[in-house]
Formats: sequence, structure tokens, C-alpha cells
Amino acid sequence: MAQDAILRGSFIWEVDDADFGGFSGIEISNDGRGFFALSDRGHLAQGVLVRDDEGRITSVTVDSFVRLRGPARVPLARAQSDSEGLALGPAGRLFISFEWTHGLRQLTSAIGETGPLITSPDFATLQSNASLEAVAIDEEGTLYTIPERSGLATRPFPVHRYRNGAWDIAFTIPRRGSFLVAGADIGPDGRLYVLERDFVGLGFRSRVRRFAMDGTDEVTLLETGLLKHDNLEGISVWQDHEALVMTLISDDNFRGLQKTEIVEYLLTSD
Repeated sequence: MAQDAILRGSFIWEVDDADFGGFSGIEISNDGRGFFALSDRGHLAQGVLVRDDEGRITSVTVDSFVRLRGPARVPLARAQSDSEGLALGPAGRLFISFEWTHGLRQLTSAIGETGPLITSPDFATLQSNASLEAVAIDEEGTLYTIPERSGLATRPFPVHRYRNGAWDIAFTIPRRGSFLVAGADIGPDGRLYVLERDFVGLGFRSRVRRFAMDGTDEVTLLETGLLKHDNLEGISVWQDHEALVMTLISDDNFRGLQKTEIVEYLLTSD
């Protein structure tokens, strides 16, 4: 059954804090109110989205904003804190992907402490500053992570899988046009949603594609025009009454001309 992405709303999120910004990952709770948001400079926000009667976001309450730390509670060094992807799994476990150090970490405490880096020798071939941009987790706790770039414009994006303590490549997804991977999530329907972006000099275009968990059944759900939104990098897919919702968040790159934008699209069936 075909689905159309209908814009429900866009909210500009502003906080007077020098560390606020650069958001590259987001996860929404099942009720659509609770959230986690991850910056690409090693900070994690947790709070509540306040909504009106139509479900549109009207304000954001931040309950905590913590710096990511290693197993010894020492703040991660800059080279280790390029945190890009965020995945919320069973029992509330949070996993984070990193772009410079090529691996994943699990959040182990509310103060931002994380476990050791979960990495693979295969990641050594990934491009610097263009590696594990996205991470997603299924109901069984299996992790999937995708690099921003595949290495060649004609090479598909590999979907790396981590389960039972071992890595493999679960499948690949085709690389189409100039879009690069920005985020991913596994929706309540058990399918993989991949957020992509394309920088065109003046601004960004965004695209969301959906796949079955073997890389088949590719569907483009959303492709925006230039400057429709800011630099969307994080995606969370959740169920709101009878419609699936894609919540997207932008990375403002800590630049005054950009903004932190939380965008939501409803996926309505024909």
C-alpha cells in the first residue's frame, strides 16, 4: 500500500547554551512526548515535547543535557565525541554511533556514561569524518549502522549488523543521486527508514527512503526541494494513533545562519 508524507509541523528549538546545537540524532517515546536528542559534539538532551490538540509541537522542555563520558566517567575527548547516530532499543537502551572513531557505544547511565567502543576491523576502510552516520536497533536488540559515504558514487551503502557479539553486513542499499546518509531508524512496522541529505551550495535537500530488512522493497517517502528545511540529520519513526510519524531534527553546525528545526511528517496510507 502506498504512503504519502504529509507535513504536520515544524518547530524551531532554541536554548541559550553554548553547547546547544549540532543535533544529529533523535529518538521519540511511544507516546510522542518523551525524547532524546544527540549532538555531534558529544552531548545528549532528554526532555518532553509539548503538543497542541493537533499533535503539533509547541514547546520543548529539557530535563537533562549531559556530556558523553567513557566507562571511567571521564568526558570523551574531542576525537572520540563525534557522535552522529542515536538508537533507542528494548528496555530503554540507548546506542550511539561515532564518525571519527568508527564504532558504537551504549549509554550506561543518566549522567552520560557510555560503555567501551563496539567496533569492527571492517571499519578501518571507512572514510574519515564520513563513517557511521546512522544507527538503528530492532525489537530483538540487533544493531544496524550505515556510513555517510560508501566510498564510490556507484557503490551501494553497506548496512553493518551487530548481533550476538559479532559483526557482518546484513545487506546493502542502493546509492541514488548525490544524497548521502544522515540517519536511520526501524519503525513500528519493522522496516528500515533512511534519512539522506544533499548539500547544494545554498542549502540542503532531504530524502527519506524505506526498505524491508533485507534491503528490498525500496520506497521513497519524502524528497524535499532546496531550503525546504535545514540540515536534517536525525530521524525517529513512531506510531501516533492511526498514522506513522517521522520526526526529523536538523544540525545547525553551530552557525548563526542555521537553526535547530524539529520537523514532523505523517505517513498516511492511500
